[in-house]
Amino acid sequence: MNKLYLTFALCLGLSANNALAQEQSPITIAIHGGAGTINAANMTAEQQQAYRDKLTEAVNRGYQVLEQGGDSVDAVKAAINTLENSPLFNAGLGAVYTFDGGHELDASIMDGNSMNAGAVAGVKHIKNPIDLAISVMHQSPHVMLYGEGAEEFALTQQFSLVPNRHFDTAHRYSQLLDAKDSIIKAEQANGGDYQASVNQLKANYKYGTVGAVALDKKGNLAAGTSTGGMTAKRFGRIGDSPVIGAGTYAENGVCAVSATGHGEYFIRYQVAGDICAKVKYQQKTIIQASDEVINQTLVTAGGTGGVIAIDQQGNIATPFNTQGMYRATRHEGQDAKVMIWREN
Repeated sequence: MNKLYLTFALCLGLSANNALAQEQSPITIAIHGGAGTINAANMTAEQQQAYRDKLTEAVNRGYQVLEQGGDSVDAVKAAINTLENSPLFNAGLGAVYTFDGGHELDASIMDGNSMNAGAVAGVKHIKNPIDLAISVMHQSPHVMLYGEGAEEFALTQQFSLVPNRHFDTAHRYSQLLDAKDSIIKAEQANGGDYQASVNQLKANYKYGTVGAVALDKKGNLAAGTSTGGMTAKRFGRIGDSPVIGAGTYAENGVCAVSATGHGEYFIRYQVAGDICAKVKYQQKTIIQASDEVINQTLVTAGGTGGVIAIDQQGNIATPFNTQGMYRATRHEGQDAKVMIWREN
């Protein structure tokens, strides 16, 4: 805080806390629509523009909440809802298929002010999983609810369930057929080794997520993540997106992080929490901490993906170790910035 301002405020009889309250934080938001093998040569100009337009819409909706004095959790919700309602991204409407031809969705939210969090995993009939995660955070004594239990809770909160086919899209079904064909052929070739067969699956089928992080005028941080999971996943597999500390983390005064990538690695290396720990305990910048985890720790381990991260001053980091990552940022007083590849 500016010392001259604090001295002046104290002379007027204001407490230090009141003086601090009168200094608003620089509202800031960042979003992502997933990292992966995003090849510009394989995208038409119209396809690129469609992604850029939806990312712009999402980041601006979140920013408008902040601009109007709304809190960071509501801003994260507004941004993620926009992405969940688009078939372009692997979350909500655009969720990928499981091996059995259905959809199982995950989401989580964390409030950096209260350190409260909510998550849902394996839900099949929730249009916007991030909304249910927020209800778990506010209305449940628990942090994570799964499957039918999560949906039973949703009914107590007046959620309307949608049929699982609500999430059906032609392009995701085509991806499922390709992934299943690859897995089945690999199993036949290696004696039925399911683990080896999944490991050889195309990297893009192993992840895909949306997320948002925000800093509101009161200085509160929040992070949220939502996903349809991994194409052709089996046996109730759950990735990092609903796991607090792996795919999502927020703590006031430190940072907020939302991740996208091969979830098993993000869980093992507690990616979101590790980034914030580096900021908190090693006094590293958000850019340094994020880069170390994504481009050193994960790369060494063989993990792929990226994160969006924001600190208490509104500084943003968006590192990724894949070919591209759909993302957008907006700082107070500035227009939205939309990026897909590093050269942006």
